[in-house]
Amino acid sequence: MPQPEDGAPTAVPGDTRCGFIAIIGAPNAGKSTLVNALVGTKVAIVSHKVQTTRMALRGIAMEGRSQLVFIDTPGIFKPRRRLDRAMVDAAWTGAGEADLVLLLVDAAKRSSEDLDRILERVAGTSAPVILALNKVDRVPKESLLQLAQDLNGRAKFETTFMISALTGSGIADLKSYLARTVPEGPWHYPEDEVSDAPLRLLASEITREKIYQRLHEELPYETTVETTDWKEKPSEVRIEQTIYVARDGQKAIVLGKGGAMIKQISSESRRELSQILEKTVHLFLFVKVRENWGEDPERYREQGLSFPKD
Repeated sequence: MPQPEDGAPTAVPGDTRCGFIAIIGAPNAGKSTLVNALVGTKVAIVSHKVQTTRMALRGIAMEGRSQLVFIDTPGIFKPRRRLDRAMVDAAWTGAGEADLVLLLVDAAKRSSEDLDRILERVAGTSAPVILALNKVDRVPKESLLQLAQDLNGRAKFETTFMISALTGSGIADLKSYLARTVPEGPWHYPEDEVSDAPLRLLASEITREKIYQRLHEELPYETTVETTDWKEKPSEVRIEQTIYVARDGQKAIVLGKGGAMIKQISSESRRELSQILEKTVHLFLFVKVRENWGEDPERYREQGLSFPKD
């Protein structure tokens, strides 16, 4: 289990609770949307593009005297490339470090090969596992009950929740259960902290989200963003970021005709960053081609991933 941060508040044992909850599931099950809903603010990027989340990011929420640390893991799927393997490894590492594991299932999809593999492996997880059926507003009640019964017959779950991460249905009950279930102990983070991700990383993730929202059909998910410069003043911050793509043709797509697309991406990212940082943001975006970055160990380390060996 991760150790408490230096300077984090402590409390009398038995007076508070704190636990790490890994949220796992197949791609596009809604894990990032759920983390944001549980935390009550945006800490993870959301996109219709599969495998958007790459590293195990943490969102932090308070519920009464309990501090809940949610680990938003990459979607678990059959890996085909080195980056795929790194993302899946990160997801299972997050599950292995957690006090509780929450398996999120897209109830509208019911079953898939990815879910089958997850169910087989989750049986060996040492931490208690909770099942949450997501997007229940899209599925008839009878089908939900049958799905819950089928899944509970295939793996051991402590309990089952039916939720909609997007609308918020069932979120309060789930959060209350987690607050009662995590271990007694001191909080690991300050009470007002919502994520342990550095602001530079959060800024990169937000810009990557805007790229996927605008260009998810045209660009591969290997596209990445790095914050290369950050100069902060009391009322404003100047941020430079580089968007890396694999080919010249992709660079042209990101730039758009007359630079229209990158201006739009910059405007949307700058607006959201200004809201998060509560100050004026001056954002400068650059696009570069970096071929075969998926074979460079340093790129993996920058994203908090381990570089898988062949």
